Amino acid sequence: MDIFNNAKKLGFGLMRLPRLDPNDEGSIDLEQTKQMVDTFLQRGFTYFDTAWMYCAFKSENAVKEALTSRHPRESYTLATKLHAAYIHSLDDRDAIFNTQREKTGVEYFDYYLLHDVGAEHYEIYKKYDCFAWIAEKKRQGLIKHMGFSFHDTAEVLDKILTEHPEMEFVQLQINYLDWDSEGVQSRKCYEVATKHGKPVIVMEPVKGGTLAKLPAAAEKLLRQADPGASIPSWAVRFAASLPNVKMVLSGMSSTEQLLDNTGYMQNFAPLTQQEQAVIAQAVDIINASIAIPCTGCSYCTEGCPMHIAIPKYFSLYNAEMQELKEKDFTSQGTYYDNLTLTFGKASDCIACGQCESVCPQHLPIIENLKRVAKQFEA
Repeated sequence: MDIFNNAKKLGFGLMRLPRLDPNDEGSIDLEQTKQMVDTFLQRGFTYFDTAWMYCAFKSENAVKEALTSRHPRESYTLATKLHAAYIHSLDDRDAIFNTQREKTGVEYFDYYLLHDVGAEHYEIYKKYDCFAWIAEKKRQGLIKHMGFSFHDTAEVLDKILTEHPEMEFVQLQINYLDWDSEGVQSRKCYEVATKHGKPVIVMEPVKGGTLAKLPAAAEKLLRQADPGASIPSWAVRFAASLPNVKMVLSGMSSTEQLLDNTGYMQNFAPLTQQEQAVIAQAVDIINASIAIPCTGCSYCTEGCPMHIAIPKYFSLYNAEMQELKEKDFTSQGTYYDNLTLTFGKASDCIACGQCESVCPQHLPIIENLKRVAKQFEA
């Protein structure tokens, strides 16, 4: 049975919605979001993905404002998630779930996920019996399909799926840059999910925007191969071309991005062998130039005691490292200085480790912040 009902493969990820204030995750531009939701549905796409903490805990509210209060329930499918970091008792499970229904304005969720079920969070979910809890919600009709998102090794994924075969799908980070990464293990995790017969939803296909702004040589390569295709389209199509992938989420933060994504995904065409070869060449180029492989998920910033804009600083650092060495001036330093008027500097890090404990990419954030400080605060 296809639990995704042969829907178009592009899903609207509601983690990076357009903002009124670029420095405030919660300042969602609701009017633009409404227009984007309307266009998404008009073009035949139906899948929306949110979560408890997205957009400074306001994404689910935006779902109600832009989607559920304005469109018939049968015209869309909605996914949200329960995150281990916010569960401290058995009662917390229902408290969060009921609040999510209220915030989103729906009676039931089409897809409900245990969020980021890696080795550490797996123990929390087991402690609070969340697998039985989510199954009971499905039995009650409050959830149509249950699954989990995952950021860990293929070995851990195999263990979880072996112990919980009742889970119906898995959400994995898959993109062409992480496909053969030993850190993220996109390919290995995809193969484990496929072995267990679990359909895959893809998150981070454009790696938090990294694969939308490529080094000049890689961008030139892709544009020569297909002058009419946008750079992000290569990344989304790579993920969507995998046979066991049923949905690819794109965190669209502007109408322009939405029009581009829905344009080439309306009549989706899998990558050809020749296009796969072009991507392989691009990966070699990119791997030589990205200094810090941060996806910009911002999990690290929520509890930072020094209020450091970690993903923003890493993005600026990566851009700085990709600049032509002979340039006399780059703009990244100016952006950094401006951001430090609102956020803590990279050098303000007290090495408490909170950021590294929640980073899905398992990045050495403390050491990377030292690199940022050395680059921009010298």
